[in-house]
Amino acid sequence: MAEEAILGYLATSEEIPDSGQFASQHGFQHNDVVNVIKSLHGFRYIDAQDIKRESWVLTDEGKKYAADGSPEFQLFLAVPQEGSISKDELQKKLEPSVFKIGCSQAGKNKWVDMGKQVSRKVQHVEDKVKDLLVRIQKGEALGKDDINSLKARKLIVAQTWKGYSVKKGPNYAPTRKKVATDLTRENLQRGDWKELEFKEYNFNAKGPPAEAGHLHPLLKASIGHYFYQLHLAYGKYVTVKYMYCFYEYQQSLSWETIIFARIYNLGLPFWHPLACMELTFLNLILYSGETTIEEHISSAGVSFELSHVTLICAFRCFFEEMPTNNFVESSFWNFDALFQPQQHPARDSHDTFFLEVPSTTRELPEDYVKLVKRVHESGGYGSRGYMYDWKREEANKNLLRTHTTAVSTRMLYALAKQPFTPKRYFSIDRVFRNESVDRTHLAEFHQIEGLVCDKGLTLGDLIGVLNDFFSRLGMSKLRFKPAYNPYTEPSMEIFSYHEGLKKWVEIGNSGMFRPEMLLPMGFPEDVRVIAWGLSLERPTMILYGVDNIRDLFGHKVDLSLMKRNPICRLGID
Repeated sequence: MAEEAILGYLATSEEIPDSGQFASQHGFQHNDVVNVIKSLHGFRYIDAQDIKRESWVLTDEGKKYAADGSPEFQLFLAVPQEGSISKDELQKKLEPSVFKIGCSQAGKNKWVDMGKQVSRKVQHVEDKVKDLLVRIQKGEALGKDDINSLKARKLIVAQTWKGYSVKKGPNYAPTRKKVATDLTRENLQRGDWKELEFKEYNFNAKGPPAEAGHLHPLLKASIGHYFYQLHLAYGKYVTVKYMYCFYEYQQSLSWETIIFARIYNLGLPFWHPLACMELTFLNLILYSGETTIEEHISSAGVSFELSHVTLICAFRCFFEEMPTNNFVESSFWNFDALFQPQQHPARDSHDTFFLEVPSTTRELPEDYVKLVKRVHESGGYGSRGYMYDWKREEANKNLLRTHTTAVSTRMLYALAKQPFTPKRYFSIDRVFRNESVDRTHLAEFHQIEGLVCDKGLTLGDLIGVLNDFFSRLGMSKLRFKPAYNPYTEPSMEIFSYHEGLKKWVEIGNSGMFRPEMLLPMGFPEDVRVIAWGLSLERPTMILYGVDNIRDLFGHKVDLSLMKRNPICRLGID
């Protein structure tokens, strides 16, 4: 038994310096020895210290080369000693991967002359790669240059061996004493409890998880609901128009007044969270329209001096949620109103789910339809349009919406019919794409839509919002890539780094709506709209370390996924 061997060895020796060597010397499996060490350490029979050893092991490819020889050596042997051989004939003699790598490495080593005909430049070579791999298998040490060379070719990987060094503990004994785990009625009646040694309580041990309901990762408060709350939270911000010093209070604050203030950078539009002072009020609500903070505080009955500070309250305190209960949409609102041409590939049946019943929509705003038709055919507002014959029957086709931007279009059209007021909208709901399902794509998924409509907005404002938005989700590794969208210019794709996949994953799209889309609706020429459409599933993959999107959504989802994944805190307070 490993336990008897360990305790017996310590009876005559002060230390077991290496559990791995001890296991091999006594014929035990190292895992069995480790389990015994952990048990004895828990009862304080021994003291155990972690030890680690770094070593190099062969990859599957490295093992193959150690047995068969490196690709360059195999290729060299396949070339005749005299004369030459065609590349096609040489390729037939070798495996595809061996031929490809062998051509590169043998040419680099100047072993062969690579052309239409392949011939040897030298008659004798040594397979240094195989020799190095065999030495690693034997446990021999290699030089730094040799290690780097093999590592660059992915023939070896680092491996960390973990073990223990062991000494006697405060409760050491040559044999383990039996300890009682429970105090029984019989122990009390016989009185032998006085001689018993009881097992100590482990207050750090985790109990069995309680059986209870669990939320799906997409529904946990920190993901789907957090996106929802994050949009609403933007409404707490107000613009600092002029700021020279903070204000001083002349009497103690009551519960009705401001209880917290934090100063951000200055000078950006009112909706931008990084550029504003955040004010949290207790039973004090900001009203619509331009209202100074003096009026709000005065209405609460508090007197104070405000030195060179003018605050403009947000016109609307919160982002407004858009109604998204219509999964079925017409092609007009989904495509045409977004200045997307009818010949666009996205409108093909290979990319979109079209309805058979009802196949067409019944009602469209005729005046607006005429303006959209004209801007498609002949342009306007500084544009030449697409110069094609726009067809009403294409616009009437019903489909499963491909993006919630169709809802944004309806909301903007309704907003344009009213006296202009800056607005902020958002939505979170499902969209549908007729595309192949793989590790990072679904045919049905959730889209997070957001937009800000105001005067004087720029692309810098959009980048600032997106950076702040995702930083609040704990995603700081972002990249923005120029892109093309028919309805936005400029446009940007948003990428975030996925640690599990070890690559940059697209998580959304964004841009500024084109004049060809906004002006036919009736907006003033100086109005700008910045908008973004973000995936819900892909940020969830990144935050929860899921490497296959199909594990998150669909009929094949493993129900234990909900129990294994706790609510993600997102790295924020």
